[in-house]
Amino acid sequence: MYRLQSFQVLPKYPEPLSFIEILSRNLWWSWQTDAIELFRRIDPKLWEDVRHNPVVFLTRIPQNRLEELTADSGFLSDQQRLQERFESMVCADADGYQSPSGNHGSIAYFSMEFGIHESLPLFAGGLGILAGDYLKAASDMDLPLIGIGLLYRYGYFRQFLDQEGLQQEEYPETDLYQLPIERALDLKGKELVITITLPGEEILAAVWKVMIGRVPLYLLDTNLQNNSSPVREITSRLYPGDQKRRLVQEILLGIGGMRGLSAMGIFPAMIHLNEGHAAFALLERLSQVISMHKVDLKTALEIVSRTTVFTTHTPIPAAHEEYPADLVKPFFQILEEHLGLKEDKILAWGKASESDPDAPFSPFVLGLHMAQHCNGISRLHGQVARRMWSGIWPGRPEKEIPISHITNGVHIPTWVSEQISTLFERYIGPEWNLHPWNPDMIKRIDDIYDEELWRAHEMSRSRLIRMCRQILVKQSQRRNAHRTTLEDMERILDQDILTIAFAKRFATYKRAYLLFQDPGRLETLVASDTHPVQFIFAGKAHPKDCEGKDLIKRLIEFVRMPEFRSRIIFLEDYDIHMARRLVRGADVWLNTPRRPFEACGTSGMKAAINGGLNVSVLDGWWCEGYSEDRGWQIGDGKEHHDHAYQDAVESRALYNILENEVIPSFYDRKNGDMPIRWLKMMKESMKMAMIDFCSHRMVGEYEKRYYLPAAKR
Repeated sequence: MYRLQSFQVLPKYPEPLSFIEILSRNLWWSWQTDAIELFRRIDPKLWEDVRHNPVVFLTRIPQNRLEELTADSGFLSDQQRLQERFESMVCADADGYQSPSGNHGSIAYFSMEFGIHESLPLFAGGLGILAGDYLKAASDMDLPLIGIGLLYRYGYFRQFLDQEGLQQEEYPETDLYQLPIERALDLKGKELVITITLPGEEILAAVWKVMIGRVPLYLLDTNLQNNSSPVREITSRLYPGDQKRRLVQEILLGIGGMRGLSAMGIFPAMIHLNEGHAAFALLERLSQVISMHKVDLKTALEIVSRTTVFTTHTPIPAAHEEYPADLVKPFFQILEEHLGLKEDKILAWGKASESDPDAPFSPFVLGLHMAQHCNGISRLHGQVARRMWSGIWPGRPEKEIPISHITNGVHIPTWVSEQISTLFERYIGPEWNLHPWNPDMIKRIDDIYDEELWRAHEMSRSRLIRMCRQILVKQSQRRNAHRTTLEDMERILDQDILTIAFAKRFATYKRAYLLFQDPGRLETLVASDTHPVQFIFAGKAHPKDCEGKDLIKRLIEFVRMPEFRSRIIFLEDYDIHMARRLVRGADVWLNTPRRPFEACGTSGMKAAINGGLNVSVLDGWWCEGYSEDRGWQIGDGKEHHDHAYQDAVESRALYNILENEVIPSFYDRKNGDMPIRWLKMMKESMKMAMIDFCSHRMVGEYEKRYYLPAAKR
């Protein structure tokens, strides 16, 4: 048998360019506009070809191009300024929490997915994007956070549609040599491998490290030669369909994550569980507290609960994993020795009804029982969660159910356009991105000249349309479309007309079909000679969600009708890069969930920071963000049991808003001038997003309400 060995050939970086290689190995660059521009300047076309992955990018730069840059004084000057900021924001010592729990009171943040950048495929949707924004904000704020997740060999799927419009999935393998990762080391300086004992088998998991600015993100990987084939597959894909594999993934994330930290000498003062997937970390932490501090179980439970934050992200009970007791018991039997209690007691912690011996085990319920700090992700979601889980605390009034809320926020430097960022730097100050929630600073947005703001937004819209055309050409080429079709795709959409975007996961409750309830009125909107409108749709359905896939197919049938073909499009393979272009360039962000099933939603916040106006049902964050001077509401903000009736009423309401308010406001331009009222609403939208819905405000709220009190305890 032939033995194959991989080699990675790297260019030799001239000494004046040594920082470029350092920069590529820390994802801090991904939210620094000038860092992205520095890479792009080296070779703009190659930067696009490698999908903005600097690790791959730098391996393909010809040596002579690197030598040329050493004589480029402008490039070297910009690199020097960037290096100085990198060293001050990333390398300088940070002040940690002084806590008796050790390691300066670090916070271990567990999540099944992290959406940092499109080049690191560890995310599926909103949960991961939120986790990625959280780590970035923690880095900006010098918060002693540590991320723990899994390293997926195939990540989430790439989407493409067949000739009929049915979603197909591809799972390209991730090349670790193309990621900015390195092996984590134990206290002896050796590459760290942790062990978890399962019924009949042991799991070995390597631990990798990715730096997100100051914040280390540790990722567990079972794709090791010493593991059996089934064990190696545990971290192959995000959210596998097989129930047992999902259970083992969650055990690996929670128990394995805590053991990995311990092997590195990290004993966090508190842990933060981003949804119930990581709840098994509580059991391992309980065991560690008993062992390290020589306390009894009751005391250990008090310590763990007081120093655990548990955030839930969904208002749908069926969305939380539940496992049959018989499936979970063998795993808990192994924990009996460490915890000193029977598996039935551990099972009871994860049951919504302890009196029912056949009730399934829920990691989510385990988190509710063992975390003293529980929260939803918007004010409305907090109310829904208290009502939904009131049975866990029988006899308590609903308002006293111990689930509060901290509304999500978005990492503004990641999502704001280059043009708007430049305006903020000019009018708010050079360090606006470090304190974006300061109301006194944000008031200066009113000072931005209307013409400057409008031109900046027009450039973002123009870039969005150009991206759409490029994607549509590639989609058509994949289907071997005729040359005339390709030429049509190169001219589709218009850079100067009202552009409305709808981009999110295609689940039935998000109601992407609401706009298509009245095709006649829709045709009138898009075909207008004086006030035309165009719509951009994007999003993936879960591979097992047949109804979601059918929604996409129905949408494609509309898109292909002659009367809609040039004004309504669907973009395949929605990812972070596409999302950035959409939220930056869209005039209106459309959101049509069935209330109250949108726990928060953050895409509308990202559009708002770029001056996009929201047209949305009063659900999730929009209940808190809506005001008539910065957007529009669909419907009456009430919940209805007759879904067909609700769809019909809110579809008509949507058309009425577009016809009577949105479109007239956009095209209200005296003597061909700019839309003055629209620009005023844009500024109000931007101020709202920066003050109330930025990730720095969100992380600061977690710190004040949960982390600091927990560290003191």
